Parts: sequence; C-alpha cells; structure tokens
Amino acid sequence: MSVLEKMSSAEAIALEDKHGAHNYHPLPVVLSRGEGVYVWDVEGKKYYDFLSAYSAVNQGHCHPKIVGAMVQQAQTLTLTSRAFYNDKLGVYEQFVTDYFGFDKVLPMNTGAEAVETALKICRKWAYEKKGIAENQAQIIVCEGNFHGRTTTIISFSNDANARKNFGPYTEGFIRIPYDDIEALENALNSSPNIAGFLVEPIQGEAGVYVPNEDYLAKAKALCEKYNALFIADEVQTGIARTGSILAVCGNCTCENKCEKQATYVAPDILILGKALSGGAYPVSAVLANDHIMNVIKPGQHGSTFGGNPIAGAVAIAALEVINDEKLIQNARRLGKLFRAQIGEYIKTSTIATLVRGKGLLNAVVINDTEESDTAWNICLKLAENGLLAKPTHGNIIRFAPPLVMNEEQLLDCVSIIVNTLKEFER
Repeated sequence: MSVLEKMSSAEAIALEDKHGAHNYHPLPVVLSRGEGVYVWDVEGKKYYDFLSAYSAVNQGHCHPKIVGAMVQQAQTLTLTSRAFYNDKLGVYEQFVTDYFGFDKVLPMNTGAEAVETALKICRKWAYEKKGIAENQAQIIVCEGNFHGRTTTIISFSNDANARKNFGPYTEGFIRIPYDDIEALENALNSSPNIAGFLVEPIQGEAGVYVPNEDYLAKAKALCEKYNALFIADEVQTGIARTGSILAVCGNCTCENKCEKQATYVAPDILILGKALSGGAYPVSAVLANDHIMNVIKPGQHGSTFGGNPIAGAVAIAALEVINDEKLIQNARRLGKLFRAQIGEYIKTSTIATLVRGKGLLNAVVINDTEESDTAWNICLKLAENGLLAKPTHGNIIRFAPPLVMNEEQLLDCVSIIVNTLKEFER
C-alpha cells in the first residue's frame, strides 16, 4: 500500500501490530485529525477527546497560536544543539522562569527525561551542598507513583508490570505510602543521607488520587526541617489542568503562580512537561533557584534537542494561551460541574462507585476488580458513543478533556458518560 493511500482503521491497526513493538494496548480507534476538544478517526467519525494525550493537549488539539509559533520557527531555525547559542532559548528561559517564579530552568524534551534530570540535580546538591557522602544519597518517593519508564524510575515503582524482568534496579530510593505525613517524617528522620522527596501533587496514573488538603504544605515544611529538597512532579498535573497553574498552588485563584498566596507550596525543584508545549512538540523543563541549579556545570548534563529553538517558541505560545484564554478558571469551574453531575448519577448507580479529582483531572471508579475488563468494555462503548477515555489500574476510568472545552460541550459529554454507564448497570 502506498503511504499516500487512505487506509482503514483495521489496516492501520494491522500495520502497527506487524511493524511496531507491542508496548502499548490502545483502544481500537485510529485517529487522523484533531481540533480543539474533538478528534476524528480515519473513517471520519467525530469524538470528544477525554484523555488529552494524558493531559498534554490542555490547550486543545492543533491550537492555531501554538501551531503557528511552531511552523514559523521551523521555517527559520530548528536545531543548533547546545554547542552554540540560539536567539530563542534565552528568551524562553526568561519567560518560563518569570512565569513560574524560579531563577533557572534546565530544558529537556520528555517528562521522564525531566524527572531523571531532577533526580541528578537533587543528588548533586546533596553531595556538594548538604555534605552527604558520595553515593550515599537517598530520595524518598511514594507508593503508587508514576514518573516515567526509565530504568532508574521503574526502580522505585511498585508497578510489577513496569518492573518485572528489567532489573537490576537502581538503588538509593525509599518508598513510603502516599498522603501519609507520619511516614514521610519517619523516612526523613531515618537517615542523615536523605537528599529529597519526589512527589506527584495528585497521583494521576494511579487513579487520580487527590491527597488531603494540607498534605503538600506539611510535606514541604518537613523537607525544610530536615534540609531535604521538595521535588514536585507536575508533568501531568501542571499547566492549569487542576484549576490552578500548578497543583501545588492549591486553591489559588490567580492567573499565575503567586508567592503571596497562602495556598501555594513552593517546590525546591519543579518538573514540567506535556502541556508545556500544548501537545505540539516534546518540551519538558526542570526549574530551581540558583543555590540548587548552580551545582550543574558544563558537560555534566544535557541533551542534543533540549532547549532547541522550536521548543522555546512553542512553549512560550502554549503558556500564553493558558492566560489569554483563562483556561485555569475554566478548568476549575468545569471540573466542579463535572464532579457534581457525575456524583449525582453515582448516588443511585450500581456500576460506578466514586468520582474524584480536581479541576479537569478526574476519575470514576468502576464497581469491579482491577483484574476485570469492565472498565475497558465501558471505554469501548464510550468510543462507540463518541467519547474517548481510557482505563487505568483496571477498574478506574480517567476523564481529562482539553481545557478549552465549554459548558455546553461538557454537559453533552456528561450525558454520553452517564448513558453509557447505564448500559452496564446490574
């Protein structure tokens, strides 16, 4: 078949199955176009996107401002490597550090790369600033975490599927229960070699677990008490997804991060990715202040594509869209509406037991075991009914539409979800 010929969904799936590694299990939907909150398959069927590429497409599919910035820069200069300066990187670095309130940014490409970068910075800081003996630094992480798929990251995962037959594993991590302040203090107090605490402000992949309201503030205070770095992985929760520019902003109502807001928990290291580019290009970032970031010297960390001109242009445009279109406020308002509407249905449901989340990062728990295929079958039926979502951990369905969705569209989606769930009532 010529690559220029239009293929059917079945043909496209067969091609992937034959020539691609089987490291994903997608829903059998083959998408060929996207705009705003909608995507279309190769046969032309239209769907609401309720996954947003795992919260990468917060600004909506193919946002014209973001795509325009990418095309313009791609026609001018795409890549120099960091062997030379370029005229876009410094502009982006100033923009993003001002936007999030940090002295420095280390630009990378993917979320997993950014997490690895943060871990390296944390360890180097521990040896050179805190005085921990070399190779003895330990970093505290949480059970149920998801920070990526690299060898180091799966070393501290408790997902057996992600770990099995990928060892030997990287040492230097202490795993504790999520949302457990006592466990965190015990771990911080257990050794003088604790370098930092890496945490997702909301555990997305684990099933959209929102911690107690004071968890992050107490965790940050404990890190300060024991001189350990508080590292916030906001790859999925950041960039307006939870109804604040960052999930660590709590219930902040400003359009940007503001240190004067009582609910803001200031990370020592902030990790960003996904929607930092609006899903148009791989862009990630690690932000920290000088006393931390300055431990990195030339030749000690880098990436050929990290900080490339296209990434800088795209990220600036993506962040401007967040403010220009008031997507923080929209996510907060529609998220409350979504949980209220779904919660009302759940009161009398036998198939759905709980809705939880913050902003437009939400999940519905299905009344079945993690080993069952009920949630998967519900997602197949949702797709049939014109809405795309995906299960996580077997019996949980994550719902995370683009933040450009309006109220009329959201209520239409709620109707699709409720009517689909009703087909599975027992």
